[in-house]
Amino acid sequence: MKNKVLKILLMPNTRIYLWTLAIFVVIIAFYNYILGIAATCILLYMIFYNWKIEYNRKRLWTEYIENITDEIDRTSRQALLNLPMPLTVIEIDGTIIWYNAKFVEITGKNDLLNRNIEDIIPGVKIREMLNKEEKDRQLQISISDKTYKMNCSVVKEEGNYSIVLYWSDITNYEHLKVLYNEEKTIVGYVHVDNYEDVHQSASPERRPNLTADIDKTIRLWASRMNAFITRYDDDKYVVLFENRYLEKLEAKKFTILDEIREIETDSDFPVTLSIGIGVGGKTLIQQSDFAMAALDLAHGRGGDQAVIKKINKIEYYGGKSQVVEKRNKGKSRIMAHALRQLIDQSANVFIMGHRYPDMDCFGAALGVYRMAANRNKDAYIILDDANEAIQSLYDIVKNTKNYRFISCETAISIVEKETLLVVVDTYRPSYTQCPEILNICDKIVVIDHHRKMEEYIENAVLSYMEPYASSTSELVTEILQYMGDKKEIEKVEAEALLAGITVDTKNFSFKTGVRTFEAASWLRRIGADTTNIKQLFQSDMDVFIAKAEIIKNAKRISKNIVISVYDSKYYANANMIIAQAADELLEIKGVTASFVIGTNQKGEVIISARSLGDINVQVILEKIGGGGHLSMAGAQVNMSIEQAEKELTKLIKEYIQEGE
Repeated sequence: MKNKVLKILLMPNTRIYLWTLAIFVVIIAFYNYILGIAATCILLYMIFYNWKIEYNRKRLWTEYIENITDEIDRTSRQALLNLPMPLTVIEIDGTIIWYNAKFVEITGKNDLLNRNIEDIIPGVKIREMLNKEEKDRQLQISISDKTYKMNCSVVKEEGNYSIVLYWSDITNYEHLKVLYNEEKTIVGYVHVDNYEDVHQSASPERRPNLTADIDKTIRLWASRMNAFITRYDDDKYVVLFENRYLEKLEAKKFTILDEIREIETDSDFPVTLSIGIGVGGKTLIQQSDFAMAALDLAHGRGGDQAVIKKINKIEYYGGKSQVVEKRNKGKSRIMAHALRQLIDQSANVFIMGHRYPDMDCFGAALGVYRMAANRNKDAYIILDDANEAIQSLYDIVKNTKNYRFISCETAISIVEKETLLVVVDTYRPSYTQCPEILNICDKIVVIDHHRKMEEYIENAVLSYMEPYASSTSELVTEILQYMGDKKEIEKVEAEALLAGITVDTKNFSFKTGVRTFEAASWLRRIGADTTNIKQLFQSDMDVFIAKAEIIKNAKRISKNIVISVYDSKYYANANMIIAQAADELLEIKGVTASFVIGTNQKGEVIISARSLGDINVQVILEKIGGGGHLSMAGAQVNMSIEQAEKELTKLIKEYIQEGE
């Protein structure tokens, strides 16, 4: 556009003058043709002269433009050759057809023409880059000790394609990014799980030294990370350290957990720690919130472990020892009073357990039902269908006509604003009988004894989760004792609670503490009949044969671990059969952990795991979406039986290697 304007200014248009003269020549010829002929000759000469002048001017203008273009081309070529950014021009197949001096410097090689770029720099994949969107055609690549970002631009000229590669040196930026990540502040909270119990069990002269040993061990651990640490309570610490040390902590799997357990105490249980660490927060406040949430998870899983909460991921370390029973019942008393107030302030009470409820879940639900009934509140148990595990007890309870059972759809239709929802024997929303109602009720209470995972009911107003407890029925029994109601519980309710404790402790042989026997004794005093409870667990001949078949199919994964696979989808009570078979496999001499894989009537693959305590089956099944306790866990997986067996075997072997 600028060239056209310049041309007009330098080469004015003379055609208008010639046309004016032509008109005058016509007029002259009209009056005198002799003068007209002479004027015409003059006009023709002027036209020829004007054409010649314009031709010469155009030729000179073209030469001028060409000279300028050649000068610009020479300048551009020099600029490209001396450009501080490395450039490479290649063909579609990766053959180098041009490069500048800077590219020679970064490769350290000469004579690169007609060589393939992928041979010079192996990390470059031209075909893959061309298949991407134009904005995504870039690659970060390391050459020698430097890092470059390569941008790819496709140039089309006269039907031919070539590719220009721009190489930006981002080494300093990458070093700065690494330094920033290494120096980022990590927030951690450390809690001595059983400080009060250990302190009280120690002799008066031993207590100061014991406290000093615990404090010294924790501070020595922090000093190895150059961390800032301060104690803000007798058993609580906050620690700040740089992110560069986190990878070392994870690689060593938090050896502080083992070091603290080695401290000698006067009690029959060791000192344990719960550690919560927050990573990925944008601010220190967010880091602190992550760390506190991680600490809550560590507590909810029974302590003696470290939990790292990242933005989209949670990692667990430790947690391989048995949870120590809390001797103090103060928390049960507090929970009982808080739950009583919530019941009194509610219009009605809904009780909900997990899908495919077992005896512990059903017994706990009946215990909470009694709490609501004693406070003169309408109570409902959400239960879509009774399975074989609870069928015998369900029939007895149903025949009394003293209890209201409703489906999930009915519960959603009659729920009120002031409804209290009590969830028992599970904390995972997806495992409940009616997950939808969790988003409707404003007041939710959770009572559970399983180790906590990242999926949990977040909007609970009251949460009573104690992994040390043998069962949820044990927790509900303790709460019943402190509710302050004069009304006694019904005999069938006492037997249901005792049955729940019995099934989860395997007849008081697993996870059984002093408080477990105290709860059972109280239930026995108020009328629970052990003979009736024994009858609740009787199975028919088909079930007995199915369990025998599972035991027959068992094979050893290691010296003390067995696994059995059995297609149990033809049995309505597949969950119960698989769980009971896993229990009975522990009766085999030398077996300390058992895993049984099967399918239920819906075709879902389920896994049941049991342990004598030496092997943490919960840690193993957590890696495929399961959960539970150290000695008892389960999982439901979205894969075939064959895939489940292969994956489970792999996880068991990894667990064994980690322990060696």
